[in-house]
This record gives sequence, C-alpha cells and structure tokens, in this order.
Amino acid sequence: MTVALLGRKIGMTRWIMENGRNLPVTVIEAGPCVVTQVRTPERDSYSAIQLGFGEAKPRRSTMPVIGHDAKAGTTPKVMHREIRLSDEEAAAYELGQTLTVDRFEGVMYVDVTGTSKGKGFQGPMKRHNFAGLEASHGVERKHRSAGSISGHATNRGTGPKLKKGKRMAGHMGHERVTVRSIDIVKIDPERNLLMVKGPIPGPNGGLVFIRSAVRLHKTKARKAAASGA
Repeated sequence: MTVALLGRKIGMTRWIMENGRNLPVTVIEAGPCVVTQVRTPERDSYSAIQLGFGEAKPRRSTMPVIGHDAKAGTTPKVMHREIRLSDEEAAAYELGQTLTVDRFEGVMYVDVTGTSKGKGFQGPMKRHNFAGLEASHGVERKHRSAGSISGHATNRGTGPKLKKGKRMAGHMGHERVTVRSIDIVKIDPERNLLMVKGPIPGPNGGLVFIRSAVRLHKTKARKAAASGA
C-alpha cells in the first residue's frame, strides 16, 4: 500500500544505534496532513488523493486556495500534492481526513523529494566539475573557462544557436531532486517527527514529499520481504 505525507525538513543530527553505531540522520516534520481532495474514476477518470500541509495566513493565500481547502473543512495550506492511487486504496480516504506520521509504522524505506538549494549563476568548473585550462607559464588568464565549444552551435553543428544540453555556465541548483530508498531510523508520533538515514534535498525549513519507496535494490527488497514490510 502506498504511504505518503508532506513535511518540512528540520535539519540533520546524529542517532546512536543500540549496537553503538553512529548514524547521520535528517529530522523531518512529517504531517499532520489533511486530505483536501479525493478523485474518483466516475468523476475524474482516475483515483487519487490530494494532501495539504502547513498553515498559511489567509492574507498570504489566494481565494481559490482558501475556498478549495474550506471544502475539506480546514484552513488554507502552504503545500498541496496529489498522489495517484489504485481504486481500492483511494476508497479508504475521505475528504477532511487527517494523516499523521504514524502511517509509516512498519515501512522500512522511503523516497524523499525536495527542491535542492539554489546556487545562482555558476561557471562550468563548479557546475559540471570541469578541470579548467592549464595553469602553466604563458597561459592566458582564463584558467576557469570552459574552453572551445567546438561545432556545437546547433544540433546540426551550424547556425547561431547552442546545441541542446551543452554543458556550460548557467543557473545551478533549485531543482526537483528525489533521494530514493533511504532507511527510516526513528518515528516520533507525539512530535510528528520522522528521522531518515543520511541527507535529503533542500535547506532547513524546506518542504518535502515523503512516500514509501517505489523501487528497492534487491538487497533492501530481501530485507523488506523478510520483515513483512
């Protein structure tokens, strides 16, 4: 069964396991989320639910969002996300239902999606890990330049436009990034906290989407099958 929640990245810390192992973990405020919409095959031609997370001040929201969330009996939310489900899974939800982090009980691995940190306009060495030009005697002062772009003016090699996908200087970061199949280390239902192993995308305070892992490596798949998760 698909388990999904919206949350907010709090930051990273350490978690000491019972065997003394020191794990780097990311703490996420996962939920509570409100089901703000339920899509059905009869009305929408597919099954899905929409989740809302985070309290938004009405003056910072819009009338469509305020009215949309009011139908679910809740205040306007900061973040909304729709999750496609099977007909049987979607039938278990109802409008206005509150979902909390305890839904991840028994789940071993999750996928976390967030927006990576924006780094502004960067050169090719930082953005694409280029080696740069030689720094020996007599080389012009352009050691961090990308060098020649050859015939990559267009996809055909001629014309004034640049070939698509050519690695050059430009905007870096602020992209949708998903970290797949990371371990759940601890769940704290009282404080709506979820601790996962390792880093996740985005800055502290950034909004994230957490769902049960879609695809597992064969080693993790065997562990999940052995535990019955």
